[in-house]
Amino acid sequence: MQNFVDFLLHLESEKVIEPSITYYDYVALDLSISNTELNNHKLETAYDYEVFIQNHLDKNNARIAYGGYLETRNIYKRSSVFKNENTEERNIHIGLDLWINKSASIHAALDGTIHSFQNNTALGDYGPTIILEHNINEFKFYTLYGHLSEDCLSDKKEGQKVLKGEQIANLGLPPINGDYAPHLHFQIILDIQKKIGDYPGVCSVNNLDFYKKNCPNPNILLKIK
Repeated sequence: MQNFVDFLLHLESEKVIEPSITYYDYVALDLSISNTELNNHKLETAYDYEVFIQNHLDKNNARIAYGGYLETRNIYKRSSVFKNENTEERNIHIGLDLWINKSASIHAALDGTIHSFQNNTALGDYGPTIILEHNINEFKFYTLYGHLSEDCLSDKKEGQKVLKGEQIANLGLPPINGDYAPHLHFQIILDIQKKIGDYPGVCSVNNLDFYKKNCPNPNILLKIK
């Protein structure tokens, strides 16, 4: 059987956010604990991050900032979703974030069907979320779209067909989107593990090996350069 990562590498997808914006207008963004520049900024609220990200976009003459796969981040410390007295800390991001400070259109990367959807309302969670199921060649896998607008869930049905490039949502704004600066969390999942409308987008160091295999780098599919 063909390797799944090699399969993704040769698969042609559509842009998942505001397709009229070309990849030439994207810039990488590092929100990891190793980026010492973050220490020079007060980054506590969604608004703090909006200002920081907009400054990064303006400085680089860009319209969308992207990155985050396998980044270890401090941003999750504010939420019990990622750490409480009964769980180990989850702070390693296993999706790709696409940051844009407006309610941009969100589109299906590939042909598929709606697997599930849900509003994950806890502070720091995804907010409104859609998961698509894809069956291409011998592979069955899923793409997750998190931090959406609330109204995008009202017309969805499980099993509904979706075409590559079709608009499936608009980006959510804080606080509906989990109370983050506006961005799309895009993730590829091989084994959905019976999850419905939700799947971990952040993992602990002890579970990293599993999630690296189950959730490969989404940019292998999107091919942002």
